[in-house]
Amino acid sequence: MISIIVPVLNEETVLPGFLKQFDMLDDDFEVVICDGGSTDRTIGVIRDAGIPNLKIVPATRGRARQMNAGAKSAGGEIYLFLHADTYLPGGALRAIMNSMSDEAVAGGRFKVRLDNPAFLYRAVGAMITIRDGLFGGFTGDQAIFMRASAFESLGGFADIELCEDLDIARRMKAAGTTVRLPLYVTTGARRWEKGGPVKTILLMWFIRILFYAGASPHKLARFYADVR
Repeated sequence: MISIIVPVLNEETVLPGFLKQFDMLDDDFEVVICDGGSTDRTIGVIRDAGIPNLKIVPATRGRARQMNAGAKSAGGEIYLFLHADTYLPGGALRAIMNSMSDEAVAGGRFKVRLDNPAFLYRAVGAMITIRDGLFGGFTGDQAIFMRASAFESLGGFADIELCEDLDIARRMKAAGTTVRLPLYVTTGARRWEKGGPVKTILLMWFIRILFYAGASPHKLARFYADVR
């Protein structure tokens, strides 16, 4: 079974559309929502969706902490960490399970496109996929998945405010092979729309480089706050 682990915080506006995608999945899965203390109707929207095999897990605010809390409550052999504005393609769960038939594979991710059809945003999505193909260092927007055993052996996500995805992508290599599936997830363009595509790309590269150079994620989070 695949446990789809979704960290949320005040996402009542995006959840109605996001949650509908689970009606179209027919493989063996559960949905684990990790709420970081939402003060809007997030929890009510989730409960109203009528998702089977649903768990709602309260957690300390922070994406890494929320996903770790969700993993502790998950019952699947595979964890799929999905952002609340990211949509899976058809056949996503089957593709994950097929990739995991190779015992050497610890986990992986998908290719990604943004949900804004304008050329500039399509180019941003293409650049993310190209960057991943050239350098690795994939991000949470790409729907990271992992064997539960590998996740546990790595100690889960590091308890840091930012770049928890880059950190675990780097550490996954110690648990086994990582794969990139040929399918595309579609993720929200709101971060790039808010900050502007060019400015946001430059900022994210700046953060990435400083993180790999050893900068404090706590300090880097201050730069990211304006576009998150």
